[in-house]
Amino acid sequence: MNETNYNPDVLSCLANLSNDEVFTPPVLANQVLDILPKELWSNKESRFLDPVSKSGVFLREIAKRLMVGLENQIPDMQERINHIYKNQLFGIAITELTSLLSRRSVYCSKTANGKYSVCETFENEQGNILFDRIEHNWQNGKCSYCGASQEVYSRGDDLETYAYQFIHTDKPENIFNMKFDVIVGNPPYQLSDGGAQSSATPIYNLFVQQAIKLNPRYLIMIIPARWYSGGKGLDEFRGELLNDDRIAEIHDFPETSDVFPGLNIRGGVCYFLWEKAHTGNCKVYNYKQGASDLPATRPLLEKGSEIFIRYNDAIGILRKVIKFNEKPFLEIVSTQKPFGLRTYVQGQKSQFTNSIKLYQNGGIGYVSKDEIIKNKSWIDEIKIIVPRSSPGSDVYPHQVIGWPILAEKKSACTETYIVIGPFKNESIASNVMTYMRTKFFRFLMILIKNTQDVPRRVYSFVPMQDFNESWFDEKLYKKYGITYEEVKFIDLLVRPMDLE
Repeated sequence: MNETNYNPDVLSCLANLSNDEVFTPPVLANQVLDILPKELWSNKESRFLDPVSKSGVFLREIAKRLMVGLENQIPDMQERINHIYKNQLFGIAITELTSLLSRRSVYCSKTANGKYSVCETFENEQGNILFDRIEHNWQNGKCSYCGASQEVYSRGDDLETYAYQFIHTDKPENIFNMKFDVIVGNPPYQLSDGGAQSSATPIYNLFVQQAIKLNPRYLIMIIPARWYSGGKGLDEFRGELLNDDRIAEIHDFPETSDVFPGLNIRGGVCYFLWEKAHTGNCKVYNYKQGASDLPATRPLLEKGSEIFIRYNDAIGILRKVIKFNEKPFLEIVSTQKPFGLRTYVQGQKSQFTNSIKLYQNGGIGYVSKDEIIKNKSWIDEIKIIVPRSSPGSDVYPHQVIGWPILAEKKSACTETYIVIGPFKNESIASNVMTYMRTKFFRFLMILIKNTQDVPRRVYSFVPMQDFNESWFDEKLYKKYGITYEEVKFIDLLVRPMDLE
C-alpha cells in the first residue's frame, strides 16, 4: 500500500478525554459487535441503542453491518440508508461536544438534517442522537441519581454538568418511547466525589443497571473489571451481576493496554454479553496481548466465593486449596488504620523519652505512646507490617504486595501499612514473612486484588499454615497437589520476591 494515500480511520486517532471517559477504538467496537447473533444485521426491524455515545463508533459500525445485511431486502442504497438511520439506530450523547462528534461520525454531518447528512429524512438537527443538558438533583450535597458531589459539579451554564441523561431519570424508557433489541456502549467510569486527591466514585454500574431496566434482548457494555470483587460503591452491583444467569459471556482483559493503548486502568477492563433468553453458566474468555484461549463455560460464582474469579486456569488451583477447609489468613490481617493514624501523620525525626518507632509514609519517625488511637496492646508485641498499596503496574508478572517488614516491639504504623499478627516471637513472624513472599501466597491474593489498594479482604483465599515451621513454594505445591502446568500458570502472573 502506498503510504502517501493512507487515510486512517479518524476514530482510531482520537485522544481520550480522560481515564474516566474513554473513546472506544473501532477495532474494539467491532470485536464487541461480533458476539451478537448475525441475524440481527439482516433484520430491518431490529433497533440499536448506544446510551453513552462519545464518538458514535458503535452506531457507525452497526450501520455498516446493516447496510450489507439489508441490501437484498432494500436494494436502493439511499432508501436503505434512510431506513437504517431513521428507524434502527439511536444514541444518547454524554456531552454536547460528543453529540456533535457522534453525529458527524454517523450521519457525516454534525446536524442530522444538514446539507451533507447521508440521511434525507430527519427533520431536526439532533436526529436520533440526542443530547439534552441535564442538571443534577442535589440532596444533602450529593446528586440523588449519580452520587456526584455538589461542591465539585454544581456549576454555571457555561460548563458541562456531567449529569448524564441516561442515568438521571427514573424512567429511561421514556427517552425514546420504544423497545430495543440491542443496547451497547462504553459508559463513563467514575466521577470525582470531592474526597482527597484523586478520590472518585464509580458510576459505570449505574449505566448497566439502567440498561437492564430497559429489558433489551442483548446488552453489551465495556466497563472496568474491578467490579469482580466489589470495592467502593460496587458490592451491591457485583452481587446483582454475579447472581444474574443472563450473563452469557465475559471477555476479560487484565491489561488495559490490550484494548485501550496507552491507558492503565488498574484491574483491567472487560465487556460482557447480557442475553435476556440465556440461563445457566457463562462463557469466560481470558485475553493476553489481544488474543484469547478457548473459553471456559463455568458458573460466575465458585462455591463458597462472593467474587468472580477472572482466570479460567485459576479455578482448579483454588478448588484444591479450598478443599483443605483451613482457616483464612485474613484472621491475622488488620483493617485499615491499624493504630488509628492517617497516612499524613508524621512522627518526630529523633527519638525522645518513652518514644516508640512509627513506620510512616516516607520512612520512620517517633511518637509518644499516647498518640496511638487504637490497638495499643500491639505496640509491645512483634508484628509484620506490609504496605497498603501494591508496587508496579498491571503488566504481568506482578509482585502483588510490597516487601513485608518485621516491626519490633515498641513500634506502630500509620495507615500507609496494615498489620499482620501480632506474634509470640520473631521465629514465627519470620516464617510468616517467608510464606508471604511465596508465589503461592501472592497468587491467591491476585485472584481478588484488582486495584493498587491491598485491603484486608484481598487475603481471603490465602489459607493459614502452621507457622512453627517454614513454608516455601515447593512445599506448598506438594501439600496442595499443584501440578507442573498449574505452577507455570502461577509463574505467568506472579514474579519472584527476591531480596534486593
